Amino acid sequence: MSDLYDLIVIGAGPGGYVAAIRAAQLGMKCAVVEREAKLGGTCLRIGCIPSKALLETTELFEQSRLHFAERGIVAKEVTIDLPQMMQYKEGVIKQLNVGIGGLLKKNKVEHYCGHGQFKGNGQLEVASEDKVQTLKAKNFLIATGSVSSSLPGIGPDRELIGTSTEALSWPEVPKRLVVIGAGVIGLELGTVWRRLGSEVTVLEYLPRILPGTDSQIATEAQKLFEKQGLTFRLNMKVTSVTSNGKLCTTEMDGQEPLHSDRVLVSVGRRPCTDNLGLESVEVKTDRRGFVQVNSSYQTTAAGIYAIGDVIGGAMLAHKAEEEGIACVERLATGHGHINYQNIPDVIYTSPEIASVGMTEDALKEQGTPYRSGKFTFAANGRARAAGHTDGFVKILANRNTDRVLGVHILGAHAGELIAEAAVAMEFGASSEDIARSCHAHPTLAEAIKEAALAVDQRAIHS
Repeated sequence: MSDLYDLIVIGAGPGGYVAAIRAAQLGMKCAVVEREAKLGGTCLRIGCIPSKALLETTELFEQSRLHFAERGIVAKEVTIDLPQMMQYKEGVIKQLNVGIGGLLKKNKVEHYCGHGQFKGNGQLEVASEDKVQTLKAKNFLIATGSVSSSLPGIGPDRELIGTSTEALSWPEVPKRLVVIGAGVIGLELGTVWRRLGSEVTVLEYLPRILPGTDSQIATEAQKLFEKQGLTFRLNMKVTSVTSNGKLCTTEMDGQEPLHSDRVLVSVGRRPCTDNLGLESVEVKTDRRGFVQVNSSYQTTAAGIYAIGDVIGGAMLAHKAEEEGIACVERLATGHGHINYQNIPDVIYTSPEIASVGMTEDALKEQGTPYRSGKFTFAANGRARAAGHTDGFVKILANRNTDRVLGVHILGAHAGELIAEAAVAMEFGASSEDIARSCHAHPTLAEAIKEAALAVDQRAIHS
């Protein structure tokens, strides 16, 4: 083993392990340092993957109870085995964790399990339970991700008052659940526990759910979620949450307190830079703790780079992956690309919500001339046959050039459908380009074609 690496990546989440693999492909001698025993970061261990396992399972449960009969499927007395559901989730995590380890080994990326801390002069100290090692490298990449944020007066006790980490593994279904925050995490996990039988109340400080999402999509989504059983209380300022070990009390300005069996605090995430020794190598952070980088992801210290949640922007696994690849490609070749205007975003509720590009709200605020085309899934043959008629596709195109500026989807499999829009926009497609492209019938993707036709007011099926 050489004493000197070309690159050491700190953090083995989606951004970190992907960057390490790409660096190895480009001929670099690379190592990954991860303090958790399981690879994959928050996304795999306590985020994207386990939440999707629970969402998929509870969706099947709800479909079997409420909708199978109308299709002629008789499933009497369907019940949930919560321990088995959690075991299935953990099995998915384990399989993917092993897979990442195999990928690192295949690409000759060395893996160190321990907490990494900069010691200056191109050195990183890695402390594990049984030893401390000092590693040396020409370059370092910080990919340590983020952790759940909290609010003043609200300290999760990791028992009855928890973050998404705890809500992924509760041992029983709470009769009453309060969710603080109507963002992605709150709605996804709120949906999981509602399907399992919880009475879920979602509190949001803002006057709307899903801030940053196209407002037309968010408004329609709220109506659908309310029909499903979620209760929303908007314009709510939560001042404190307490627990007596059996019951949680949530206090709000000017409102009667809410009593519940559990509380999920989902008010965003903050960068994870604790105890990295950034000061010792003069890596600067901003007032919120995000690592400052330039357009090449270089920090304020030579030879030290950072990507993903720890540098801010959209906190998305695929954004971190693209940044990791772009960073190491620039290191190796001088070139690397990421189009920040074209990063898809997906919310895995039912129906799903997916978007890419500009929202209609942003276009109006900027004064950009645009045309809008909308097509509902209720008029789509495949959606009708599958029983997934909620929602619609909306395409926004420049009024003068017809170039697609944004695509927003509320509907079944929106997370898969949005890929077509992302590819089209990456190549500068117009709404006419999408409208002229033949889409197979019957498919949900035909709704995208029809929305593109609607931009020019010539949709066929509406």
